[in-house]
Amino acid sequence: MKPKSKILIIAGSDSSGGAGIQADIKTVTALGGYAMTAVTAITTQNTIGVKSVVPISSKEIQKQILFTSKDIKPDAIKIGMLHSSDVIISVLKSLQKVKTKKIILDPVMVAKGGFKLINNRAIKTLKTRLIKNVFLITPNVPEAEVLTKTKIKSLEDMIRAANILLKFGAKNILIKGGHINTKTMHDVFLNKKQLKIFKNKKIKTKNTHGTGCTLSSAIATFFACGKNINKSCELGIKYVNQSIRSNLNYGKGHGPINHLSSIYIDKKFR
Repeated sequence: MKPKSKILIIAGSDSSGGAGIQADIKTVTALGGYAMTAVTAITTQNTIGVKSVVPISSKEIQKQILFTSKDIKPDAIKIGMLHSSDVIISVLKSLQKVKTKKIILDPVMVAKGGFKLINNRAIKTLKTRLIKNVFLITPNVPEAEVLTKTKIKSLEDMIRAANILLKFGAKNILIKGGHINTKTMHDVFLNKKQLKIFKNKKIKTKNTHGTGCTLSSAIATFFACGKNINKSCELGIKYVNQSIRSNLNYGKGHGPINHLSSIYIDKKFR
């Protein structure tokens, strides 16, 4: 098969392969897209936690974005870890030159083990400058709490937080409800015209490393292929749930999900 769309991923690297740019590339490829990258940071991590983060300079990130896009124009852009205010502003300037409207922002702030991946100044810049310049933002509950300065403990709290993000200038919001302790998983999609709740049975497993990165990349891929944003979110959630259900159980901590869950291998390659 030939790739159906071209996705530029702007995110940090995860040496364990479960999250970050590695998860993004796997997701885009597994769903029939062509992945390009601009690496924002190199992390040393495994399923137990993050050992170190080496940031890439804002100038180098900008060069990756512009040089890549000049040759192969992306149909959509997925943004993950942006570690500083300078990097966010640099990425924003680059996006204005690339002129791709289909931009999905996953506001990565904290790694699964609790390691902080972004500083407070960067959070403020993301809030005031970047959110209003993307098409969809996909925070999880802790990220939505930081952005809105509210506590989220229920579905109603999620909807309230989504409305606050709407006032910040966000065009479309998908708040992921995996951190709320309920049997049913709720993901809240909101824009000025529509509120939609995606309901799914929560899968009991500790192996959920990279779900946020994977979901935003899946949505970007479906969106780039011509699906509307609502359908892209629905299909992205289905893909992530299917990948979690495989329960790979790699590593001693929060293991990765199975990005190959969408792929059927032809007999001649088995």
